[in-house]
Amino acid sequence: MRWRDLFAKRVPDPQLTPELRARIQESFDQAAGDEENFPSSIDPRIYHVKLIREHLGPLAGRRVLDVGCGKGRFLRVLREEQPQGEYWGLDISGEMLSFVPSGIHTRRGAMTEIPFEDSFFDAAYATESLEHAVEIGRAVAEICRVVKPGGRIAIIDKNSAQWGRLVTPEWERWLGRHELERLLSRHCREVSSRPISYWEDVAPDGLFLAWLAVK
Repeated sequence: MRWRDLFAKRVPDPQLTPELRARIQESFDQAAGDEENFPSSIDPRIYHVKLIREHLGPLAGRRVLDVGCGKGRFLRVLREEQPQGEYWGLDISGEMLSFVPSGIHTRRGAMTEIPFEDSFFDAAYATESLEHAVEIGRAVAEICRVVKPGGRIAIIDKNSAQWGRLVTPEWERWLGRHELERLLSRHCREVSSRPISYWEDVAPDGLFLAWLAVK
C-alpha cells in the first residue's frame, strides 16, 4: 500500500438527515396509491415467502416484526398460515401502513430508530427494505437489538454486485454479501447468506441475496 493511500480521505458514510427522512417518507406515502408496483398482496408460493417461513420456524405464540413492511403483504401470508402468532409491521410511511390488514399491529418509524424495547420480538425479517435505510449498519444493529437472544432474523435484498440493473431513488443502496454478513456478525452468533431467486425452480440470476441469522 502506498503512503498516500494511508492518509487518503475516507468517504463519509451516508446519513439519514431529517430532510432525507422526510423525502423518503413522502415518496412512500405517494407510492401507496400505486397498487401495481407496490401491491398489497404477494403470491405465497414465491421463494422469498418460503425462505422466511422456513427460517423463522413455527410462529404460534411468538412475536414477529416485519421491518419496512409496506402494505404488509408478507405479514398477510404469515398470519393466514399461522394465525396464532403475534405480528407487527414497522414502516416509515403511514399511508403504506393504512393498507395493512386488521389483526396485524403496526407502528410508524424508521428502521434506524425502531420504536420498541430491547428483545421485544422473537423474530424479525426485512424484505427489500434495508436498501432504503441509508444508514445500513445502524439499521442492522436496531433490528438485532429488538430481537431476543436465540431469535431468528432474515434479510432479503438486492445484491450490490448487480447495481445498475434497475432504476432506483437517489438514497437507495444495494448490499454487499460479505458486508452485511459482517454487520450481522457483530450482533448474531450464526450468520449465513446465499443467492436466491423469486421461484425455487429458477436458478438465481444474482439480483437477490438472502442473509439468515440467529442472535
